[in-house]
Amino acid sequence: MSEPRDEAGEVGRALDTLLGTYPPGTTEPKEFWGAQFDAGLAWVDFPPGEGGLGVSPSLNELVSRRLGDADAPTWNRTANILGIGMGAGVLAAHGTREQRRRWLRPMFTMEEIWCQMFSEPGAGSDVASLATRAVRDGDEWIVNGQKTWTTLAHLATWGLLVTRTDPDQPKHRGMTYFVVDMRAEGVDVRPLHQITGEAEFNEVFFDDVRIPDDQRIDDVGAGWRVVMTTLMNERVAIGGRTVPRNSGMIGVAMETWNESGSGDVGTRRELARLWGEVEAMRLTTLRAAENMRTGVPGPEGATAKLAWASLNKEVTSFTVSMLGLEGALIPEGYTLEPTTYDTREVERVMSPQRAFLRARANSIEGGTSEIMRNILGERVLGLPGEPRVDKDLPWKDVPRG
Repeated sequence: MSEPRDEAGEVGRALDTLLGTYPPGTTEPKEFWGAQFDAGLAWVDFPPGEGGLGVSPSLNELVSRRLGDADAPTWNRTANILGIGMGAGVLAAHGTREQRRRWLRPMFTMEEIWCQMFSEPGAGSDVASLATRAVRDGDEWIVNGQKTWTTLAHLATWGLLVTRTDPDQPKHRGMTYFVVDMRAEGVDVRPLHQITGEAEFNEVFFDDVRIPDDQRIDDVGAGWRVVMTTLMNERVAIGGRTVPRNSGMIGVAMETWNESGSGDVGTRRELARLWGEVEAMRLTTLRAAENMRTGVPGPEGATAKLAWASLNKEVTSFTVSMLGLEGALIPEGYTLEPTTYDTREVERVMSPQRAFLRARANSIEGGTSEIMRNILGERVLGLPGEPRVDKDLPWKDVPRG
């Protein structure tokens, strides 16, 4: 009988070798990330050779903790969140071995930025009603249509794209999922400016764009299955990341209070309440990560995303209120000619004022809070689902606005 595998010891030894051979203080980030991937420490639950060691996904938390203690660069997970946070999980669950070998390493090293294209002008919360068409032409697919609210499309090398391939099927059954080259002929990316003065979102137009069939993810017609994997990973990426205590906006709120020198009891009490809620959420997220036994997240991602969206709004609003009249001004400046947001500038810390404006999107992006409540009601509480009168109708027969 073979000895049980010491997974934690294996990960620990790999971390010792990585940090000893590539000291974070003297190693360029991209070189470090490449070495981290090759050591199987990008996603430890992925197979060897594909950024992992084939061990329990709960050990990803050990990697995060050790790299944080060593002050190693980890901002690739934020800057390329659509790839590392979503695309990697999709490739792991639905991609071929060749696709994973082709895309995962340059994704993790930030050599290739990714975006995700689901929403359309007529298909927002109801993704399955999308109309962007893909028609097969031999070993290629020809795509025409429009996507909107596409984060980082202006920087992306690759995009996760879901299309309508069979309009005679009900809307959930006639979709197919692709990875598209964002530099391909016929792809037109146009910025959408937001209240922060930035343009991290875009609308994307497809005009006879050709996608090779080897860039199709999963089977023809299996797009909805891949969409669900993407969305579950997205919610974890947005609200379910484990972070150090006092990091993020609650840390900014504490600094703001300390600098203000305020002795106001009410302000102190409200800060203590928010700190407690943020810490409770952090520990809950940490427990969920440690208990995870599969690489495909469940409804816990919706729980984290819903709670985080509401709480981040509260914290940013409270922080701006402590600034008084200064809260009405953005220190970085605000221009009527918005600049394009470039996440490759590393993790920059927003001022409380800009963070307050940006937080308004938290309850919309990655699925609205209303959609999150529906998911929790149906999949966790077992409540009856909302009526879906068009569920079994062919997509082409469903009335469209």
